[in-house]
Amino acid sequence: MSTQFSRRSLLKALGIGVAVGLSPTLARAVTTTVPHVIVVGGGFAGATAAKYLKMWGGLGVQVTLIEANPTYASPILSNLVLNGQKTSAELSFGYASHNQKYGVNIIHATVDSIDKVNQSITLSDTQTLSYDRLILAPGIDFMPVVGHDFDKVPHAWKAGAQTDLLKTQIDAMADGDAFVMTIPAAPYRCPPGPYERACVVADYLKNSKGFTNCTVTVLDANPGITVEATTFGNAFTGYSVTYIPSAVVQSVNSDTKTVTYSVSSGSAQTLTAKTLNVIPNQKAGQIIFDAGLNTVDGNWAPVNPLDYQSTLASNIHIIGDSQGTGQPKAGHIGNSEAKVCADAVLRSLNGDQPDPAPKTNSACYSPISSTTASWLTAVYEYDSGTQQMVPVPGASYPASEGATTNNYRNMFNWSGNLFADTFA
Repeated sequence: MSTQFSRRSLLKALGIGVAVGLSPTLARAVTTTVPHVIVVGGGFAGATAAKYLKMWGGLGVQVTLIEANPTYASPILSNLVLNGQKTSAELSFGYASHNQKYGVNIIHATVDSIDKVNQSITLSDTQTLSYDRLILAPGIDFMPVVGHDFDKVPHAWKAGAQTDLLKTQIDAMADGDAFVMTIPAAPYRCPPGPYERACVVADYLKNSKGFTNCTVTVLDANPGITVEATTFGNAFTGYSVTYIPSAVVQSVNSDTKTVTYSVSSGSAQTLTAKTLNVIPNQKAGQIIFDAGLNTVDGNWAPVNPLDYQSTLASNIHIIGDSQGTGQPKAGHIGNSEAKVCADAVLRSLNGDQPDPAPKTNSACYSPISSTTASWLTAVYEYDSGTQQMVPVPGASYPASEGATTNNYRNMFNWSGNLFADTFA
């Protein structure tokens, strides 16, 4: 039993699904009252949790997935929509397999309130559902920026319509026009994503549209490139991208496409662009705040990384971008966290303790051009001393080789496996 579980834990840490008919933790006894687990949010974390709860729990658990939208638009690869290599439709996924193949009950609604005492939720369609365990995976929400109208100045950090809007604006640019984008203060969803976007747009304007006089400017709220600094720094130099660190956005004029920012203690400065892409600072999904599951003055939800149970409420688990463990906020690791959480929830429902040594994996490929990409990966493990997830020494690999065509090809294998493991 211990050997079998160790192998499964390793596969989960690597982001590889293991399909079994009934979880060992629930196979021993199925009571007359089937426990009910509700998952809120159908992104990489929530959709994976719902799927694996049924794969491993079988008839021993009832699972309901609450998701407002009938399809999920993947942020992963969404920057390739901007250069025409992908479409938003190709990166949109539904929940038919969850329902038809695994028996997950799907409800397209939002959650109006959570009753933590009576363990129930009330939905926007007035339904009230009781739960034995509640898993929240609401993703990110944005901190407001004065004057920022998403319909005029897209963030495109939640994919789909916003990505399409940004592409339309980029395609309307003429030679000599300016593209200006901002990068939020860490932590934010997908650490390499904004730098990746700047490279993809610069490459598209220069090499696909043949423009020689367009400018690309990056205003980074962070003091320097937060990840893959050498790779992105070299790419910025090659594309003649103007990179300004420690640039804090103060306000936006969405009509004139003007952004006002300051650098350190300097006076405010402004930039006007043909296409302005402002990515605001981020926080946990609003449901976390509504339910009082964030720390005082904190933007993320504190959880126990052994089972992702909130430290502020029992039987409520928080995974994906909203969790505050210090792990990156991205689709691949959200998928990995979901498997740790699903296993721990099934154990808990049978009166068992969670795996005392879980591992998670974060991997990411970033397109740098229409033919090259970089990659990085890291493995995290539970440290019983600090009670935190920490990087495993020797198991983290930065993209030292930079951008390559081989990485570009592998990017589609990686993303295809992740899409299938989450939604198929």
